[in-house]
Order: sequence, then C-alpha cells, then structure tokens
Amino acid sequence: MSSQPEPAAREPDAEADDYLSALLASFLGWTLDAFDFFILVFVLPSVAQDFGVDLPAIALAITVTLAFRPVGALIFGLLADRYGRRLPLMIDLLFYSAVEVLSGLAPSYGWFLFLRALFGIGMGGEWGVGASLAMEKAPPRWRGGLSGVLQEGYAVGYLLAACCYFVVFPRWGWRPMFFLGGLPALLALFVRFRVKESAVWEQTKHASWSALGRAIVAEWRLFLYLTALMTMMVFTSHGTQDMYPTFLKVERGFSPEHVAVIAMIYNVGALLGGIAFGHFSDRIGRRRSIVAALVLAMLAIPFWAYAPTTAALVAGAFVMQFMVQGAWGVIPAHITELSPDSVRGFLPGFASQCGVLLAGSVAYIEAVFATRTTYANAMALTALTVFVGGVVVVALGRERRGARFGA
Repeated sequence: MSSQPEPAAREPDAEADDYLSALLASFLGWTLDAFDFFILVFVLPSVAQDFGVDLPAIALAITVTLAFRPVGALIFGLLADRYGRRLPLMIDLLFYSAVEVLSGLAPSYGWFLFLRALFGIGMGGEWGVGASLAMEKAPPRWRGGLSGVLQEGYAVGYLLAACCYFVVFPRWGWRPMFFLGGLPALLALFVRFRVKESAVWEQTKHASWSALGRAIVAEWRLFLYLTALMTMMVFTSHGTQDMYPTFLKVERGFSPEHVAVIAMIYNVGALLGGIAFGHFSDRIGRRRSIVAALVLAMLAIPFWAYAPTTAALVAGAFVMQFMVQGAWGVIPAHITELSPDSVRGFLPGFASQCGVLLAGSVAYIEAVFATRTTYANAMALTALTVFVGGVVVVALGRERRGARFGA
C-alpha cells in the first residue's frame, strides 16, 4: 500500500523565518546607519574645537549629510528596482561603513565635510531599500507593528551612539567613536547568507531601464505628495533631536556623561513610541496614528524645552521622542503601501530622501537662531511650526492600510 507524502508542514515556518530575517537585516542596517549619524550629534563641540571652527560650521556637516541622502536613494533605489533588493543593500552597507571609519581619520574640516557628504549617500540608500525589502515580506495584518519595529532601529542607533559617547568619549575622544562605524560591514554577510530576494520584486520587476523609467514618471503626483510628507516628517525628527544634546550641554550645563544618560532615556521613549503607534496604525489607520502622535507632541514642548527641573526636563524629552518617533513608526508601512509594486525600491526611498534634502538644514537653522536667542526658544518654535505643518500634510493625503503587495 503506497503512502502519499505529507504536505510541506514547515512552509509557514520557512516563510516566517524569511520575513523575520529580512526585518532583522533592515532593522540592524537602519540601527547602525543611525548610530553612525548620531555619533556626530554628540561630539559637535569637540569636533569644532579640534578643527578650529565654530558650532554652526560643524552643524553644517549634519546638513551636508542630510543633503546628500537623495543621491544615495536615487542610485541604490534604481538598482533595487532593476536588480533586486539584496545586492544594492549589501553594497550600501559596505560603502557607508568604510566612509564612517575614514571620517574618524579626517585630517581637516574640509576632508571631514567631504566624507560626511559621502556618508549621506550611503545613509540615503539604506532606508528605502531596507524598508521595501522588509515591508514586502511582512504579513499585511502585522505590517504597521513591524513598521514600528523597523523604524525604531533609528532610535536604537541613537541609543547606541549615546552609550558609545558615555563609554568611549571621556576616555579616548571623538575619533575612535567613528571607527566603530565599520560594524555594518559585518551585516552584509548576514544579508548575503540569510536574506532571500523579495518575491514581490521577482513578480513585478521591469525588463529594461526604459520600462522602469516610464513607471517612475507615471507616478509623479504620488512622488510630490510623498516628498511633501517626508519633508515635514524629517523636520519633526531632526528638529527635535539633532541639537538637543548641544542644548543640554551648552545651555543647561550638563556634563557629557549626563547628556548621554538623558539621551538614552529619551531614546527608550522613542523606541517604545514607534512600536506602539505602529501597532495602533494597524487598528485605527496610518494617518490617524500619525496625526495623534504629532498633536500630543505639541503638548510636550514646554517640558521638553523649558522645564525648570532636571526630572521634568527628562520626562519632557522622553514624551517628546515617544510621540515624534511614534509618528515615524507608521511611516515605513504607510509610504510603501502607497507606492506601486514595481517602483517600491525607488519611489518611497527617493521621495523620503528628497524630504531630507529640503528639511536637512533644520539643525543649522536652529544653531544660527540660537545665537540670536536661546536654544530653548529656537527648538520650541521650530517644533511647534513643523508639528502643525506635519498634521496638515498627513491629513490631506490618503492611505492604503493592509494593501496586498504583488497581488
């Protein structure tokens, strides 16, 4: 009597392992990317002193990094839609790791500025490719929650940068902190051996560059909206984060160790907020979740910038980043759902980095504004303005919560 082979019972396990590996790779890529970026945020005064320039000049290095991110999104996003998600992601990880290490060896301000521009190219390439890979593999019913986990790799990177600042900077200065930025190169090995190519890309890939170009041009209206959305979102994130350690050190008089501890605390808030609001967005919708987070962030401004006691200031910073990164936790799911399958590697990433380009001057603006008033006033006014603008842009858009990719 012949027996029929049993069905492949492990297929669901293999599928789960596939999307969890993709999520982990994208999460760690974004974590290490953010770690490399936020190292500079903590050491602005020391770098300025070593190179003999003022704080706005070094803050300009942050702006330059953000300004070059669209170049990376353009290059690696096009490669991701033409040749798949995995290979461009691995190349990008190796590229920005090497540039970060070289930043720690920069002999002058000019070289440092140049290397931060190159780092911006690598940073801009990672987010869009990683997000498309992870979101295309995630089950639609969990996409919002997993989006929050993915995006909060950013908060974890900031948290790790704070820990590095706490441990490394007092003993060895700022340059060795950049040497640790070579770690993402190891992640490329994980992507190579554990992450499979996106099945959605396999089903919808274009046969030629010209076909891909026509598909991108056809979505110009969506591109403009996503750029406007991401401009406001970048304003909210970098407008409340980049100059905050400098504010704590210069205006509130905290030591480097205390600044690092406060940053660790508010980045725990960011991590929790991103996951919480990402999860809420699966229930109440993407736009409602983002708007709710930004409105609540407005209420935190007085404590975040003007609290009279250290405890109140830390609580305000925690709540602020819980809400700001709560709004951001929805973004990977929201903008990948809005983007068509065949241009998902390029469109959300490039639109996002164009938003970075338009909003990337916020740290420089706050630094200059602070020379005429105070860091508290500069950051509070900036935060209120961009939160209101963000609510308006989000409310004017649409959403495709739970969209089936590759259908």
